[in-house]
This record gives sequence, C-alpha cells and structure tokens, in this order.
Amino acid sequence: MTQVATRGAARRKRHDRIRLTLAGSAGRPRLAVFRSLNHIYAQVIDDASGRTLVAASTVEKELRGSKATKSEEAASIGKLIAERAKAAGIDRVVFDRAGFRYHGRIKSLADAAREAGLEF
Repeated sequence: MTQVATRGAARRKRHDRIRLTLAGSAGRPRLAVFRSLNHIYAQVIDDASGRTLVAASTVEKELRGSKATKSEEAASIGKLIAERAKAAGIDRVVFDRAGFRYHGRIKSLADAAREAGLEF
C-alpha cells in the first residue's frame, strides 16, 4: 500500500472515496463542509444541476472578528446555514464531512444545523 505525501492529500483521497457514494439531488441536496485552520465553510449543493443553493462561512462580514472559540463559530455557522436553507425551502440534506473526522468543529456545525431544523 502506498503512502500519501501530506495530510491534505490523504483527506482529499478520503473525500474522493466518500463522494463515490454520496451525492446531493434537488430533493435532498448535499451539505458540504470545509474546515481550514482558522475558518469553516458550509454549502448546500445540488449536484444534479451543479449549483450552490445556500452558503455560509466565518469569513462573512458579519461574522468576521468574532471573539468566540472555533467550535462556537462552527455552531453559529451550522445554525446560519440551517436558517438560510429553510428560507430557500430546503429541510432535508445529505451531510458531507469532506474527509474530515466527525468531531470538534465538524460535529459542532452538524449538531447546530440539526437543532436549527435541518434533517440529515
């Protein structure tokens, strides 16, 4: 078995493997999450048409400069993406963790989105 050069490449490989079986449709779009060192991004994507329906991230003007912890910021993004999805008429999604482990900020975002009314 070959080793992957970097952690990022290993994550990308995991994500590609996950995406073989996971896809969003118009009826149940995909909630894709990306976590960088300082920020977290979430998008609701319809893979059939290749369009992003709703997006939220910590780089938005209203959320920039927050003194909250990264997990608290992730939770606020989860709540915000759920509110925006509900406003767009989306209540069921497929959760795509993009090769990241389901803990910490990823889990905070998912839990907050569920509490705000999104169904996974």
